[in-house]
Parts: sequence; C-alpha cells; structure tokens
Amino acid sequence: MSEHDAADAFRWYRSLNWTQWKALIASTLGWTFDGFEVFALILTVGAALHGLLDPSEYRLIPVYAGAVIAITVFGWGAGGLLGGILADYIGRKRSMTLTILAYSALTGLSALSWNWWSFAAFRFLVGLAIGSEWATGASITAELWPDHARGKGGAFLQSGYPIGSILASGVWVAIGTLGPNAWRYMYLVGILPALVAFWIRRNIPESPRWEQSNRQRRAAHDRKRQGALLQGEDAAIVRFTLVDMFADPAVRSRLILTFVMSLSVTIGYWGVSSFVPSYVGSVATTAGLAAQRWVGLAGLVQNIGALIGFISFGFLADALGRKRTTFAYYLMSLCLTPIVYLWVQDIHLLLLAFAVYGFFVQGIFSWTAIWLPELFPTRMRATAAGFIFNTPRLISAIAPLFAGTLIVGLGGYAKAATIIGLFYGIGLFAVPFLPETKGKPLPEADTLSLPREQIRKTA
Repeated sequence: MSEHDAADAFRWYRSLNWTQWKALIASTLGWTFDGFEVFALILTVGAALHGLLDPSEYRLIPVYAGAVIAITVFGWGAGGLLGGILADYIGRKRSMTLTILAYSALTGLSALSWNWWSFAAFRFLVGLAIGSEWATGASITAELWPDHARGKGGAFLQSGYPIGSILASGVWVAIGTLGPNAWRYMYLVGILPALVAFWIRRNIPESPRWEQSNRQRRAAHDRKRQGALLQGEDAAIVRFTLVDMFADPAVRSRLILTFVMSLSVTIGYWGVSSFVPSYVGSVATTAGLAAQRWVGLAGLVQNIGALIGFISFGFLADALGRKRTTFAYYLMSLCLTPIVYLWVQDIHLLLLAFAVYGFFVQGIFSWTAIWLPELFPTRMRATAAGFIFNTPRLISAIAPLFAGTLIVGLGGYAKAATIIGLFYGIGLFAVPFLPETKGKPLPEADTLSLPREQIRKTA
C-alpha cells in the first residue's frame, strides 16, 4: 500500500468534527450502560431473589428468575417502540437525556426492592427505559455522521453493548463478595449513568435533520387547523408515526423485510446462544476438565469476538456495501451453528470456534444500527428503528423455551441448535430485496416510492 493509499484509508477519521464524535460517544455510552444493566440483572438475579423470597420458596428461584428476566425483556421490547416514537416527536437529544435519567433512577430504585413483585416491577420499568435509548442513539448518530463514514459510526455504537456486559462482570467480581446485600450495591452503581445525561444536555447538539422535520410537522399541523387540504409530504408528516410506517407502500415493504431480518437474527441468537454455557460445560465435563473455568473462558472469547465483529461490520459495510456485508454475516451465522455444535468436539478448538461464532452471530446485530436508519425518512426514523429492533424481542422470548424443549426431545444440544440456527436463513433470504444505501444521503422525501421531483409537484 502506497503512502497515498494509506492516507486515503484514514481520511474518514480526519473528516469528522468534534460534534460528530461527541454524538457518537453519547450514544455509545447510552448503549454501553444498557448492556451493563441487562447483564447486571443476569449476574445478580439469583442473589437478589435469595434476599427477597422466603426460604421455603428457594426451590422455585429458577422460576422466579425466568419471570423477572422475561418481564424485563418484555419491557425492553415495549420501551423500544415507545422510545422511537418519543424521539421522533420531542427530539433525539431530549429523548436520550430523559431515557438515561429514567433507567439510572429506576435501577437505583431496584436496590430498594422489598419483595419479588416490587423487584419485577422496577425491572420492567428499567426495561422500558433501556429499550427507549437505542433507537434515539442510532438515529442521532446516523443523522450527524457523514455519508461515507456512517457505517463505522453505527458499528462503534453497537459495540457498546458487549463493553457494558464486560464492565458489569468486572463490577460484580469486585463487589459480589460484600455480603447478602451485594446485589443492592450493584444496582446503586447503576445510578452513575445519570451523570452522562447531564453531559449530553450541555455538549450534544440536536439533530438538524430532526429540527427541520419538526418544523415541517408543526407547519403542516398549523395548515390543517386552518382548514387546508393537505397532500403529499404535508399529509404524511401529520400522520402518527406508527400509522405513517404502514401507509406508504415503499416504506411498508422495507418495514416488513427488515422486521423479518430482525426477528430471524433475534430468535437465532437467543435460541442458540442461551445454551452456550451449558453446552461448553458438558463438553468440558466429558473431557474431565473443570466446567466453570471453561464456561468462563468461552464467554470471554465469545464477547471479544463479538466486539471485533461489531466494529468490523462497520468498516466492511462502508467498503463493500450494506447488502454484501449483511448477507455475508447472515450466511456465516447460518453455517457456523452446525459447525460449532455438531462437528467441533475438542474443547480447545471449541474456544476458537466460539470466538469466530461471536464475531458473526453477535456482530451481525450491527446492521440494525447502520442500515435501518438509512432506510426510513427522518419523520419516522426512530419509530421505525425502534419497532424493528425491539418488537422481535417480544416474540423471541419464546426461543429459549422452544430450544430447551428441543434439547430434551432430541437428546442433546447439537441437533436442537442446528434447527434453531435455520432461522438465520429467513433473514438471509430477505437481504437481497432491500436497497443498497452505502455512501448515500439519508432519505428525506415524503415518500420513498416517488422521485423527489414528483413529490414536490404532488405537495
């Protein structure tokens, strides 16, 4: 590579201003704290229920734990939809600030839980706030970052989640031995993200694209109140965003395709990855090795692979295009599941396999932060992104239950994981039908089914 070529490779970095970097930092921190909160629950739910339940109910802790996690995930899915709508109506910056403050306060309140019902209620509310944050961060990053580097920005944002999980593990290692109330201290630590909300309020600008869209919405509503007959963009922008997503045929087709892709990858991930610790433990036990040690190592290498996979997706998407990169990740996820669960038997080779597995199976989620905001106009961007990214979680909650039934019915992990992994094929089929958006401006037209010139005439 020549000196000139090397300079071109880093041109994207030099083309960004500090405002764009601050927006990415804020969005990534928000998603990092989301990852921290979710993984903190997974780490502490057992200890919390030991403190909140009567000893006579300890045998039912797995049932209560499953209920709390399911309630949190349900809140996450609902919050993602509500948060997207909020961001489209009150602004990206204000919505991000409010959601971070909300889940910081509610996480702190979780530390004050007095029984399992109060604990579940607080976690549901935390889930609502967590789900609300992602769509806002993805939208403001896409709207502030330049066209040629937007893929990298979305990938950096998405990489915050595994970082949050790693941070939660570290904090729990440090405070988990502080006695029966250690789980309460863990949730008190969750108040700290509120400081980021104050930083966002002072340092991050509102998205100019949203401000322009908001001015158009207000002007159209004023004309409607005065009795004017609205057409074209005016008629579209006054519709409720959830209705608006389904009103235009071009938007509706993109919505359906991306929802199918999101559902397939969410079911594939939760249905297969939920059983990675148990599977690795069984392989280690068969080999006469310490199961917990190898389970921990597998989780570590998988998360490291995931982090690299998230970031790599952005660079590949900006170089090769969204469609090619997403297709490749889906194809590799489809192929890797039987390889990891059916063919790799040596525990050492299995660690390497799970690093590659994490790269693709978790890294694949970067398409949602990169491609989704580029497929929908500003007036509904956060609503659409929140709907597509989060609503499948409401459905995919059954995936671990379905996988567990298959594992029992088929007598092991290998065949069950391979069957669940076939869901990646559904997303793989949908990818080619979406438009390539690499390097293109974000859509701003009133309808994606007509050229801009015709739209202006209609309006």
